Amino acid sequence: MQKLFKIFVAITLIALVGCKDKEPLAVPGAYVSADFSANTTVENQVRTQLEALVNEAKKGRTVGAIVDYNTLLNLYTTGTPSLKSITTPYYNGRLEGEGNWLSELARASGLGYTPGVTSGQGGTYNGYLFDENGLEMEQMIDKGLFGAAMYNHAVTLMQQPTLTAATVDQIVAIYGAHPDFPNTPTVGKATNPDKFMANYAARRDKNDGTGLYTQMQSHFITLKAAIEAGDDYNEERDEALENIQLTWEKINAGTVINYCHSVISIMSATNVTDADKGRALHAYGECVGFLHGWRTIDANYKQLTDTEIDALLVLLNAPFDATPESYKFITDPVNQLSKLQTVIDQLKAKFAFTTQEVEDFRKNWVAEQGR
Repeated sequence: MQKLFKIFVAITLIALVGCKDKEPLAVPGAYVSADFSANTTVENQVRTQLEALVNEAKKGRTVGAIVDYNTLLNLYTTGTPSLKSITTPYYNGRLEGEGNWLSELARASGLGYTPGVTSGQGGTYNGYLFDENGLEMEQMIDKGLFGAAMYNHAVTLMQQPTLTAATVDQIVAIYGAHPDFPNTPTVGKATNPDKFMANYAARRDKNDGTGLYTQMQSHFITLKAAIEAGDDYNEERDEALENIQLTWEKINAGTVINYCHSVISIMSATNVTDADKGRALHAYGECVGFLHGWRTIDANYKQLTDTEIDALLVLLNAPFDATPESYKFITDPVNQLSKLQTVIDQLKAKFAFTTQEVEDFRKNWVAEQGR
């Protein structure tokens, strides 16, 4: 009997030890990666390729400058990996081929454009290149690929069966950041300035330690710590991944709100000049690009459904399945600008932004604070 009692006590002690709570995850105060550069060669390749593609497209902003379609296509499709290889099939279908965005940009280049005249191929208008419907193809390529290529690549990394510290480095790089996390895209203000979506995170962040940029930095640090701590911290790992996905999309949505604010502000002013209209149509193009690029991203990795994105694109006069009427925002602002306010309101509700956050999204805080 005494022997049985001892066995019972031993089993109980073993069970108690096994049930002992694990230590809280130790999260460092900074993101540290000695091998960041070596781990991110693929991401740096496509980052460089996107910059080259956008710079080539920007040549069309100059009156009379011709942009060659094959040059654009080469920059998009070549390389190991190529931008095309990490882009959603849907968005690739909108970029490549006759009548799609790369070819439309090339065809409009060298010409002039009059908003509201939908015949012809479009052209340059007050410093920006538009198609005949007033949509800026450059933004569909540039900002659209922030979602369709770069976030899509991040999703592919997140879906790997085994995540490592190197995986986190790769997600940080395709987001556009560096372990320094300087919270500025300004060359000269940081050794490794933010680019791509990290640039826009900095713009949306008041640098008070609570904004979207700081939140994203914190989520990356936590994710790396959880992965390095082992399987006991898979719950913390998964929570950090979910936070990264949500915050990334919030940055995107906040930036759409920013540009909607900009168009409303410019086109509501008294004595709007042609230069103002060009700026407004450019800001509007940014809205469409940032939003459209998230269409068909894996639904498990985003909050906005494709149905909701489609409805927002309709409000933006740029439905995914019909001819856009982008020009109307500058030719008929009295009847069109309310649509942009509806976009703001719907994004506010979807992401539970506060009224103050939506107001703060009016500003580029990097410019406001000179950082």
